Amino acid sequence: MCELDILFEDDHLIAINKPSGLLVHPSWIAPRRTPNAVSLLKAYMGGATVYTIHRLDRATSGVLLFGKTKEAAQAMNQAFAERRVEKTYLCVVRGYAPEQDLIDYPLKEKFDKMDDPRTQRDKPAQEAVTAYRRLATVELPIPVGKYPAARYSLVECKPKTGRKHQLRRHMKHIFHPIAGDTKYGDGRHNTLFREHLDSHRLLLMATELQFEHPVSGETLRLEAPVSSEVDQLFRRFGWQGIYPVSVATEVAEPSTAVE
Repeated sequence: MCELDILFEDDHLIAINKPSGLLVHPSWIAPRRTPNAVSLLKAYMGGATVYTIHRLDRATSGVLLFGKTKEAAQAMNQAFAERRVEKTYLCVVRGYAPEQDLIDYPLKEKFDKMDDPRTQRDKPAQEAVTAYRRLATVELPIPVGKYPAARYSLVECKPKTGRKHQLRRHMKHIFHPIAGDTKYGDGRHNTLFREHLDSHRLLLMATELQFEHPVSGETLRLEAPVSSEVDQLFRRFGWQGIYPVSVATEVAEPSTAVE
């Protein structure tokens, strides 16, 4: 059973640091009884109902917010819809990304075989906007394709809209796909991360949510530290000190050695 990492809890809201690989709710893409955040929270709360406010892809980790009351969840759903919630993500992308930019690139809605067949499939592309800035870079002495070395960037993204797979699709659009992305990424670089760096996950983390509490009106800033696995990888790259880590994370001397 997956242990929940609770970031915030009061009478109205509860937020967790969702690990990569955990479903948000039961899904047809996984066998029955596969652990999911909704079921785990319901058990944690003694069987009480928990209300989904937003979602993260299964492979994405980080801040995930739920409502403990229907009213709080509805208010937060409205806040997300009206873009009154500031979302911050970290990702590792192929190549040296530009220092900063705004991606304004509409995205067509993605469908799968389980979607309602009556759903209109020819909808026009929807507005999709992402602001980003490069935080750090690294060059690894590992040949990839025709290049003698591999280059990567640590990028902070702030999506202004909430389209399906928006960050993954936007980073691919600017030719800097996210490492570990098996749907939109570069297979050669994904293989490098698995075989040389022992990294087997999508390197996309929802690190912060900032919003006004729907009841108290207080401004909340919820921050999710990266996992110890990601922290260890980033330390190998010399990136320590520029991303959130758990206070329980052991501080070790960084190593830049690559096997």
